Parts: sequence; C-alpha cells; structure tokens
Amino acid sequence: MAKDKRKYAGRRGYLIAAVKKRRQKIRRMAIAAKGGKCEKCGYESCIEALEFHHKAGSDKNFGLSEKGYARSWKRVEKELKKCILLCANCHRELHAKSCSS
Repeated sequence: MAKDKRKYAGRRGYLIAAVKKRRQKIRRMAIAAKGGKCEKCGYESCIEALEFHHKAGSDKNFGLSEKGYARSWKRVEKELKKCILLCANCHRELHAKSCSS
C-alpha cells in the first residue's frame, strides 16, 4: 500500500470548509431541537439572531458558540438540555437584569 503523501497545507482550504459546514449543520440541528424560535418572545425571523443561554452557568460544560459545534451531536444534545433558546435581544435583557441586581 502506497503511503499517503498529502499534507495539511494542500488540504487546508478543504478542511476549513468542511468544519465550517459541519458547525452550521449542528447549529441548525440544535436550533431545531429547541423549537426554532425564542422561548421568551417567539422571534424566529433570522437564525443568526438566536442564541443559547445556560440556565445555570455553573452547570456549563462548554459554550454552544461556534467552537462548541465541533463536538459530537450527542455531546451537543446533552448540553442543550441545560439551555434555553433566546433571540439576541431577550438574551441581552436577561443578562442585564442579572448584572444589575
């Protein structure tokens, strides 16, 4: 069997694109799993404006930001159970209330 002579530098663009595509897919799956809209106000117009908020920050194993989606769906799904889906506005309001108290 011939040794694979491909190098990362030659495949860099492809690998970056593949990871980006997977992260987008996992994000869409996560949003769908949480109902696809803000759990507080019902906003659903733009999925880019939807964010995950951990109900108990101390129970957070990892953030469900862009980097969090590189994990397996099983791990993401487990972390989702600790979160609520909010639009960016409701998420900011929630944090502003907890900071000013």
